[in-house]
Amino acid sequence: MAPSQHMFGDAGGIPNNPHFPLLVYSKAIAIGTADDPAVAFETLFTRNGWDKGWRNGIFDYPHYHSNTHEVLGIARGSARVRFGGTGGEILTVSPGDAVLIPAGTGHERLWCSDDLLVIGFYPPGPAPDLVREGAKDLHRLRRNIQSVKRPQADPVTGQAGGLLDIWKHS
Repeated sequence: MAPSQHMFGDAGGIPNNPHFPLLVYSKAIAIGTADDPAVAFETLFTRNGWDKGWRNGIFDYPHYHSNTHEVLGIARGSARVRFGGTGGEILTVSPGDAVLIPAGTGHERLWCSDDLLVIGFYPPGPAPDLVREGAKDLHRLRRNIQSVKRPQADPVTGQAGGLLDIWKHS
């Protein structure tokens, strides 16, 4: 499964990632065959070495993580999400989709269905920070983003494909 790629330039208050594109895996899991899509995503991400998971939604304000990457699995419902800050791209995510968000890449929920359930995970490493658009000390935050390495495995495809083929910068 080849994910679509979305690269965003520095948006001022949202630095975005200068090396790694956002990856969207359409239908990463087959919703109709999964007894519980939330468990299916948790199992998939954990099996591929990602940890520190949660269940919830997507914040409705622009934010990013300067110290880690994040994957979102859409277990139920749908949402329109702006990635990359104000000049970024608005994508609709649906059940079964997964979105791999590189460190520094802004995201905010613009709309969602009442039943939205998102499964979020992070690769091994530090606990994620939560940085809002316009945070102070952007120089330090940009250094943080630059220092976040490529994970050892893709949260969706594991040891082959996905970020391992696309994210060449270590």
